[in-house]
Amino acid sequence: MFVGMDSNYAIKPGGPIDRARLVKFMHRTYQEIFPGGDFSHLAQTVENHLSRDTPLWWAFLPGETMPVAGLWMGTAIDQVRGDRYSHIFLLYVEPDHRRRGLATKLMAAAEAWARARGDRQLGLQVFLVNGGAIALYESLGFGVQSISMVKEI
Repeated sequence: MFVGMDSNYAIKPGGPIDRARLVKFMHRTYQEIFPGGDFSHLAQTVENHLSRDTPLWWAFLPGETMPVAGLWMGTAIDQVRGDRYSHIFLLYVEPDHRRRGLATKLMAAAEAWARARGDRQLGLQVFLVNGGAIALYESLGFGVQSISMVKEI
């Protein structure tokens, strides 16, 4: 199955067989934001949560076998209303392919999937230091619902 895009990219669904590729993309995301961090735990996150019920999409240039972007989704529960909603676990676009509408197209696919299964909201987490992602999400209609706070001890 392909999701329509401009002629430069094709989106293909992934699945549980893409564990290693997903871990690699997650490492790139976190290393970009927090250089030098140890993110070896991400392999366990993928092992625990990637399944047929957590859709994954990859974006490829025509004729290429390595994706230039990926989006992984799952399910969460709104702790205020108790409703199930779609949650974006990962959205990553290789730096050379940013600002070309690719993330917007992937987010549209995510929203379509969420609507098709009857969800009324779509959630995600974004780090405050990731200004580019925050600007993208705000332009797509996302707003702050809560703030996650941490204290080093």
